[in-house]
Amino acid sequence: MKGLVVIDYTNDFVASDGALTTGQPGQAIAPALLATTQDFISAGDFVVMAVDGHDPTDQYHPENKLFPPHNVIGTPGRALYGQLAVLYREQRDKIYWLDKRHYSAFCGTDLDLRLRERRITELHLVGVCTDICVLHTAVDAYNLGYQIVVHQQAVASFDPVGHDWALRHFQKTLGAKIV
Repeated sequence: MKGLVVIDYTNDFVASDGALTTGQPGQAIAPALLATTQDFISAGDFVVMAVDGHDPTDQYHPENKLFPPHNVIGTPGRALYGQLAVLYREQRDKIYWLDKRHYSAFCGTDLDLRLRERRITELHLVGVCTDICVLHTAVDAYNLGYQIVVHQQAVASFDPVGHDWALRHFQKTLGAKIV
């Protein structure tokens, strides 16, 4: 069984005026990310929207010291970007929304439990940022024994060097399949 995790494809990470935007690279993956998500929904596979949610007043969260406020709970910046937002509204009953507060979609969430109860062993990853949240999710997936598939045309970062490094790392270090 396989599942898809769509990571942080929100206004703050993708829109031109997003608080921590990938900009053009993030916007360019929209067609591939949307098509992949639609394919998984149509096939009846488990689809997860793993979305960062932050409180800028949380003095204990390390990201508040590393990055400007982003994906703040209750703001438009945290909303899904573009046509993915439309797809989510139309297919909400077929998509599992996962709030996360760390880079990895596994850290402090019930993702592993949700995947295991569905007997999912192959995890497909799309979204942003390739070298941050996608990477940390992939590392945790690897450590938990999942087979990893990264959709190269559906991941992006604001750091092209980090993006390329992460793609190599997925394949060479985590044994991920890059499609």
